[in-house]
Amino acid sequence: MENEPEVAAELFGDRLELAREFTAALAREGEERGLIGPLELPRLWTRHILNSAIAAPLFHGTVADIGSGAGLPGIVLAIARPDVQWTLIEPMERRITWLTEQVAALGLTNVEVLRARAEEVRRPEGFDVVTARAVSALRTLIPLTAPLVKDGGELTLLKGLNAGNEIEAAQKQIKKFRLSDVRVEVLGEGMLPETTRVVRARVR
Repeated sequence: MENEPEVAAELFGDRLELAREFTAALAREGEERGLIGPLELPRLWTRHILNSAIAAPLFHGTVADIGSGAGLPGIVLAIARPDVQWTLIEPMERRITWLTEQVAALGLTNVEVLRARAEEVRRPEGFDVVTARAVSALRTLIPLTAPLVKDGGELTLLKGLNAGNEIEAAQKQIKKFRLSDVRVEVLGEGMLPETTRVVRARVR
């Protein structure tokens, strides 16, 4: 497994020990439980934990993480931002079991785990921010996530190198779901070996 990068202490501060516990659990059980692939251990911190944690300052209020899976980014962000209320939404039972176990083991009182598909979630008050990481292309993701955002809230979606192209391909969905100020922000330059690209948009 990859050694803990020094920058982890900067990103997690006094929550670093919880991040270590979660990373160790994922390294120990992740492949066996079908949460991460066999090639991920040598880059677990860099590619997954820090890639998620670098986005922590972007969140506030109530946040839904769609397709939380192994807890990336939801568990990582909940560790980094105990002042934010997180709802981890995941349809698969074995992943729900994992998420529930980790929330309990880490003592995360700011996390709710919800077994559902995104389109099944009914929260009339909406969320301040909705996020997702490595779920699907933007044109598919917008119809799943935008309806969960309260009026004036934000989408903050962790994407890959093709984020800009995904925005271009999703113009129809951007217009339909009344997204504005759609942009790509690159996080972690000069700090992380791999930067994180985030697609952010306002929902009206």
